[in-house]
Amino acid sequence: MRKRARRRTLPIAVGLAAALLAASGCGLTGDGAGGGDPIVVGTTDAVPATDPASGYDPGSWLVFTNVFQSLLSFPPGGTEPQPEAAERCGFTDRVSRRFTCTLRDDLTFSNGDDLTAADVKFSFERTLRINDPDGPAVLLSTIDRIETPDDHTVTFHLTRPDATFPQKIASGAGAIVSHRAYPADALRTDGTAVGSGPYTLESFGESQAVFAVNDDYRGPADLRNSGVTLRLFHGDQAALRAAVESGEVDVAYRGLAARDLADLETDALAGDSGLQVVDGTGTEVQHLVFNLDDPVAGDIGVRRAIAYLIDRTAVVRDVHRRTAEPLYSVVPAGITGHTTSFFDRYGDRPDPGRAEDALRASGITEPVELTLWVTPTRFGPDTVAAFEQLAGQLDASGLFDATVRAVPAEEFEQGVANGDFGVHVRGWMPDYPDPENFTEPLFGEDGVLANGYTSPRITEELIPATAGESDRSRTVADFAELQDIVAEDLPVIPLWQSRQYAVAAADVDGLQWTLDLSTVFRFWAIGTPAGD
Repeated sequence: MRKRARRRTLPIAVGLAAALLAASGCGLTGDGAGGGDPIVVGTTDAVPATDPASGYDPGSWLVFTNVFQSLLSFPPGGTEPQPEAAERCGFTDRVSRRFTCTLRDDLTFSNGDDLTAADVKFSFERTLRINDPDGPAVLLSTIDRIETPDDHTVTFHLTRPDATFPQKIASGAGAIVSHRAYPADALRTDGTAVGSGPYTLESFGESQAVFAVNDDYRGPADLRNSGVTLRLFHGDQAALRAAVESGEVDVAYRGLAARDLADLETDALAGDSGLQVVDGTGTEVQHLVFNLDDPVAGDIGVRRAIAYLIDRTAVVRDVHRRTAEPLYSVVPAGITGHTTSFFDRYGDRPDPGRAEDALRASGITEPVELTLWVTPTRFGPDTVAAFEQLAGQLDASGLFDATVRAVPAEEFEQGVANGDFGVHVRGWMPDYPDPENFTEPLFGEDGVLANGYTSPRITEELIPATAGESDRSRTVADFAELQDIVAEDLPVIPLWQSRQYAVAAADVDGLQWTLDLSTVFRFWAIGTPAGD
């Protein structure tokens, strides 16, 4: 290996105690050393990309977080990023616009190349330069320039205050690649990967991906298995269930139907299956979105009437089989700043009287014809049944004549973009566990909802105020006000928050350390007692 330059001392940020991250604390004494039995994991998710500049989906990030390192990563059960490829990181100014990291010693890629600050700079600039429409460049949009004064030091200069920058680079968007192994201005499309994470990607095909232990890994992960095979079931929930029941896979992660989870949990509790069902708090949510330019959904009386009539608990019970939880605000439970704004304003049970009053206040005296648009291929097969039950709740009041229309994903996305749908479903899976990620992309400038809604108080005051606050506990009041504004204006109605589930053989453990708010599925945490 080449001789490295002497490291510079990281400047200490004044008044930013919460932003400085040091390599100490629980769960940060790993450096690999895989042992134990190999594990087979099954999923119905697709893995469309193995190049971090392209993938921006759960399946691809499952690969990235296990094959590549980021400067920071989320520890098991935690929401505050801790050093991974970095030895320490922190904001080095008072306004969250300059962020500096010092790398660990002796980092290497799986092909033998040294990992230096030049590779970190290359990786971020490459993602931004390629700007793949299916990639994570949007998460890195606040980067202005990157300086690397030596092989161990990286300084990010940001275009504006961005206190969540550490969370963003701890996600799949922060994966570090070798500048010698990846083209600077094009995607790598050969299905291989060169990273420095706990595993190497040995092979990748239509039906499976095989991961081997990276003996040269240096970082906080402590591997409890000798390798992982990821079986890909391409949306076939029945096949995934059959595979875990037969022992073909050790762990079924993401994609089992709610009814299958409920049945398997009943069998597991009865001791009849040799399986276990492990659950953890999830942050994936679904909303009912209104097009404010639509002549029906744009009427605040219609939106308020719907808010008074929805019975989330019934849908969670009957359709989701309690694999989800009712959601009463746009920031889900477990995330800093979560409130229950919709519960406080509209209650948790249908109130036809108040719904009728809302319609009458808008001069509406006849049943409102309403179409709820969904796409099961994008938001899951239970989506249609859930929305049909919602439509039934509206119709039961005598105030609505609601129907559900299900269309393919491409037609759905085009209809939303064209403003053709008055009311439609919207799922949201966060990139990092911070209230900003559940609010700014939806209600900020150029938000992804594209439903004609804007609130100057949110876009011009609350979001900028929270963006620069590195102590996230000090943003609670502002995010509470934002949630109250959304409950008043009703551009969306939050519906439910999913829980995370994995079904595994009875002798598999460690899953409790990988089903958490960060949504990072850590292969290295999974093992069997006999293999430890």
